[in-house]
Amino acid sequence: MRKQAAKKMPLAPDPRFNDKLVTRFVNNVMEQGKKSIAYRIFYDSIDRVSQITGENGYEVWKKALTNVTPAVEVRSRRIGGATFQIPSEVRPDRKISLCMKWLIRFAGERNGKSMAEKLANEIVAASKGEGGAFKKKEDTHRMAEANKAFSHFRI
Repeated sequence: MRKQAAKKMPLAPDPRFNDKLVTRFVNNVMEQGKKSIAYRIFYDSIDRVSQITGENGYEVWKKALTNVTPAVEVRSRRIGGATFQIPSEVRPDRKISLCMKWLIRFAGERNGKSMAEKLANEIVAASKGEGGAFKKKEDTHRMAEANKAFSHFRI
């Protein structure tokens, strides 16, 4: 058993928007420790978003994140030999983590030439309440709603 929880490393804000949330997003985009490439992908996609929508790309990205953020999720729990899907609220830091990972994952699954282009299209779709990441959030909420009868098993 651990004596105390692991300490969270402080994040440095990104150079362009001076926002720690952007740094967190870029860390999720990053593969094999290539942070400069991850930053380039993110900034290119934000520029593309502003070209597509005609609005501030950063604001559209923030709106997309809020649209994709889940409020509830289902967790599996074995009770009396049966496995139940029990709906539970999502912790605030996990909410952010899930929405970022969903955006990046569904952007990668899209059709497009570059990751920046795919990410830009997914961000625009999520800000409008469309796209794979938004659908994933809706499915998660629907599953939690369907299993509301088992919420009394909550830990």
